Amino acid sequence: MSGTEAVTATRRAIDTLALLLVMLAIWEVLHRIAGETALPAPIETLSYLIRTVPTPRFAENAAATAEAFVFALILAYGMGLAIGIWMGAHRLSGAVGEPILVVLYSLPKITLYPVVLLIFGLGISGKVAFGAMHGVLPVALLTMGAIRAIPPVYLRAARTLHLSPWQIIVTVLLPAALPEVFTGLRIGFTVTLLGVLLGEMFASKAGLGAMVMNAMSLAQSQEMVTVAIVLFAFAAIANALLFRIEHRLHRRVRD
Repeated sequence: MSGTEAVTATRRAIDTLALLLVMLAIWEVLHRIAGETALPAPIETLSYLIRTVPTPRFAENAAATAEAFVFALILAYGMGLAIGIWMGAHRLSGAVGEPILVVLYSLPKITLYPVVLLIFGLGISGKVAFGAMHGVLPVALLTMGAIRAIPPVYLRAARTLHLSPWQIIVTVLLPAALPEVFTGLRIGFTVTLLGVLLGEMFASKAGLGAMVMNAMSLAQSQEMVTVAIVLFAFAAIANALLFRIEHRLHRRVRD
């Protein structure tokens, strides 16, 4: 690591620590205003978190959420990339399909959850389907936009070389559009996790979302905040890593 990178890393660490301290201070102020029932104190909640996270009950629910999230993410990425590449490469399909995708993306997905339950049931399949519904559209839209932004000369060169459609996708389209495509994957990651958690909250007996709903029904505010902290930490770390990769991809293209 160079000296400049070391200084940048140190500044980021200091900024992160300062942000955490400010968040704890705000949390304490809100606790004093709202009271223990609405928002527990930071120290007591962190102590509860340290005791709860290592327990088998928390591990089982976290594993259930992770399993559903992985399957939903695979579906969202696979379907989103396929739709985005197809509509981006085929202009007519994109012109017809893009308004439909935009309308579907703006539609609150929770209104479709009863339909998802009727089709997939209350098991893991329902959570996976609902999570994938959230992630597939941003991946498809951003992939389609990235493919459309590729200079036409790339495609003309590929046709001159008599490349097959699959070779064009693998060797021309995806490498040229990779930074923007990865932006869609990063956004799809976040909203897919949100969809899985919503599915667990409304119709599931296992998972972190189900833990939140159970804690709400029993007025266990410390458990609710504990799950929220764990999810926040996971999402923040994952998004930081994905954003770093995305930044490197954009920088490599510029260079």
